[in-house]
Amino acid sequence: MLYNEYSKYLKDKYGEKVYKLPVNIPVTCPNRDGTIGFGGCTFCSEIGAGFEMLDNTLSVKDQIQKNMDYISSKYKAKKFIAYFQNYTNTYLELDSFKKYIIEAIVPNVVEISISTRPDCIGDEYLKFLEGIHREYNVNISIELGLQTSNYHTLLKINRGHTLAEFIDAVTRIKKFNFAICTHVILNLPWDNIEDTIETAKILSVLKVEQVKIHSLYIMDNTEMGRQYKEKEIALISKDEYIERVIIFLEYSNRDIVVQRLIGRAPKENSLFVNWGISWWKIKDEILDKMLMEERYQGKKEKFIINKNY
Repeated sequence: MLYNEYSKYLKDKYGEKVYKLPVNIPVTCPNRDGTIGFGGCTFCSEIGAGFEMLDNTLSVKDQIQKNMDYISSKYKAKKFIAYFQNYTNTYLELDSFKKYIIEAIVPNVVEISISTRPDCIGDEYLKFLEGIHREYNVNISIELGLQTSNYHTLLKINRGHTLAEFIDAVTRIKKFNFAICTHVILNLPWDNIEDTIETAKILSVLKVEQVKIHSLYIMDNTEMGRQYKEKEIALISKDEYIERVIIFLEYSNRDIVVQRLIGRAPKENSLFVNWGISWWKIKDEILDKMLMEERYQGKKEKFIINKNY
């Protein structure tokens, strides 16, 4: 096994192929509305990560049903994950959050996945989700944006939090036994290969269950877009990104489930996306190099002597 692939993990867990259905609700981010900052992360556009989602004027139930009907007819799918994807979903007032989550509990939804920030995880939200899991037998997973363990880079991209908030969020979520998926970007301009290794090691020792690896894409009308056009930042090559992905996997615990190796991005208003190459071609290059060089997830994970886990 080259790496612990998400699709196989889901099939083993649920007995068949499972599809994620993106859900878009009217929510913002404390790094946008002035609570901790303005403008959001320097790479984040006005639409956030929601370029493939339905409009949030549709109800959660209608969004899920519309996506479910399409995926079911195309792939004969029977089980789904309702994925609250865009912005900081636990930044909503608790009563509103409860309403949207309950709307997502429909037949054939076996899991609810909630994307949020490490500094926006309150115990009351987690207790509510624990109750949803028990009452409706729906699994819960939390997706946390970290991006990098380098706190200097976190400051430069205006994340509004550091590594400490991420560690705190992981610690609190684990008390409720929800799976945690961490988002990382492996080609941020200020990071190097040592940051890649350190990020993998931190996720491993924290026993984070899943990871989603992204390549940085740069949108116009963002602060990073301005930096890119004015040549204030430089990006690594595709080959260097591939090497960082493989190094990241080698230093990751082999039990960590990998949701993706490289992301996709909207073509409209984009200044840089995956070196102008299809994401699946880069994924193939990653796997080919791993095979040729006999490298695999967890190969270098034994960085703690006499560990007992």
